[in-house]
Amino acid sequence: MMSRRDSKFLLLIVLIGALLIIIWHNSRSKPIIADWIVIAAGDVEATVVNTRAGTVKSCQRSNLAPISGGQIASIRVKEGDRVQKGQVLLELWSQDLQAQQELAQRQLTMAQERRRETCILADNARRESIRVQQLAEQGFVSSQRADDAHANARSRQAGCEAAVSDIQRAEAQIRVAQAGIDRTVITAPFSGVIGKISGELGEFTTPSPPGIPTPPTIDLIDDTCLYVMAPMDEVDAPKIKVGLEARITLDAMPDTVFLGKIRRIAPYVTEIEKQARTVDIEVDFAQIPTGTLLLVGYSADVEVILARKENVLRIPTQAIRQSDKVWVVDTQDRLTEQQLETGLSNWSFTEIRSGLQAGDRVLISFDRDDIEAGAVVQSKPH
Repeated sequence: MMSRRDSKFLLLIVLIGALLIIIWHNSRSKPIIADWIVIAAGDVEATVVNTRAGTVKSCQRSNLAPISGGQIASIRVKEGDRVQKGQVLLELWSQDLQAQQELAQRQLTMAQERRRETCILADNARRESIRVQQLAEQGFVSSQRADDAHANARSRQAGCEAAVSDIQRAEAQIRVAQAGIDRTVITAPFSGVIGKISGELGEFTTPSPPGIPTPPTIDLIDDTCLYVMAPMDEVDAPKIKVGLEARITLDAMPDTVFLGKIRRIAPYVTEIEKQARTVDIEVDFAQIPTGTLLLVGYSADVEVILARKENVLRIPTQAIRQSDKVWVVDTQDRLTEQQLETGLSNWSFTEIRSGLQAGDRVLISFDRDDIEAGAVVQSKPH
């Protein structure tokens, strides 16, 4: 039977033990809750991106207007229509020019009739000259008559040749009249779609005076051939070469990535006030998926792939600290600092040449003040 004194002593020991446990627990450092990742192999690319939004452009786009001014007599297309090369799009009033062409055509007909008449007479005079010359040689006619016949034949032949020149002049007048008519007609220089029509039926249109641009009458776009023009920072320009692969993204289609290839790099630097100096590049679409409608003028971003390494050890770029150091979580969930040697890098991943192995755990969130070597990390895989 335990005495009252023994019971009090036992209770005191229990209380002291509980107090010691509480003190030990409170004095123990709490583990850090942080995100970490497991190092594995993958692809790494070195890339550069445009500084400002690029633009989807057409390989062929013409702002068409008549060469000469006049009143719009006929508009044969509507905005959005697809047209073929050589198709007539718009005509100006040209009845006076057509009348001139008709007059030139009648003059040509008359010249052809005159040539036929004079040349027939010339041929007859030539034969007559030959006969008179033969008679003169036989003494039946005088030499004077033979000379007269020969002179008449030459005169008739000259008239025939002059009639040919009249025909050529009439043909030239027809061509001049046709050229004047052509100046009043807009035809499609290539197949495409009508973007915008500025003029209206009955309105007057005039050519642009030197140095004073006026709106075009018809905007024709070839939407079967598209590319992206994008400005790249002048610092990145020396790294970019024609033929490099690129990825294109459009604000209008954020979930779609289009593959492309650089076809041209501008041979000069563009300087815009209050903006960084840039070099324009042109990127062709490698392939546009069937059913995808791309509009000229869409804003676009271009990511140029400078170099690529496949299936190499890599780490998220955000996990690397200054001087290429990282926090590694060891097998006891404690932090150790590790120096890396890195290779190719972009905003997402960086190649690891040495310092880590596949399967190592690396901290990717280290913005807390209590992160230090030896600190315990409560595992929270990312």
